[in-house]
Amino acid sequence: MSNERLRSALLARGMSVQDLAEEIKVNPKTVERWITQGKVPYRRHQYATAAALQVDVTTLWDDSRTLESATDLSKAEIVAVHPHRHTVPPNLWREMYERAETNLDVLVYSGLFLSEDPLFIDLLKKKVEGTTQVRILLGDPGCEAVRQRGIDEGHRIMDGKIRNALVNYRPLFKSHPEISFRLHATTLYNSIYRSDDEMLVNPHVYGIGAYMAPVFHLRRMPGGGLFDTYVNSIEQTWGGARQVTDRDITGA
Repeated sequence: MSNERLRSALLARGMSVQDLAEEIKVNPKTVERWITQGKVPYRRHQYATAAALQVDVTTLWDDSRTLESATDLSKAEIVAVHPHRHTVPPNLWREMYERAETNLDVLVYSGLFLSEDPLFIDLLKKKVEGTTQVRILLGDPGCEAVRQRGIDEGHRIMDGKIRNALVNYRPLFKSHPEISFRLHATTLYNSIYRSDDEMLVNPHVYGIGAYMAPVFHLRRMPGGGLFDTYVNSIEQTWGGARQVTDRDITGA
């Protein structure tokens, strides 16, 4: 029986059988058998394949041993758990983003505390002058999801907090257009702060502000699926977001 999930994952990544074989150092005919005959590779090759395709290993194979190992790997991706965002060491945000070489992403509604940090602003400038892609995703101030999140947090001013963040970032729009800003209308269940293969995830809890909610510090591991679950959330939200306009900042 063929493995259509593996075939689909290859297509989604734009990779050929030859590409995958070279990446994980096996014979292309071996990869073909995994797809066309449903052969199950050694676990080391399963994990290498999952890492190359950036998917959870259990997405490709249902081997019970693989499932158990993948569960352990996902647990191992959790570096630390902080009971509240305000208990995260103050320098951790900047130190994590300082390590970014390829990807620096911020997915939030307002993330006002970051926009108010001049050292973070300077860090963004430095990163785009190098090799790092910087993407800042804020909530669309006029959308229903933002209005509802303000109600859920008990203050009803989420749109104002977003506009304040936009004002703080505004000097970057002209001085550093390489920094990409977009607005989303998504119902967020987490704020996500990504730096390459490391991230902080701040769940949204009904009735309290994000600063009171927990924060999970994650680090990607080959074969683990937890980190990539949140990366996919960033990518999907980015794809549906729009550019920032002056009206978004002024509200006029």
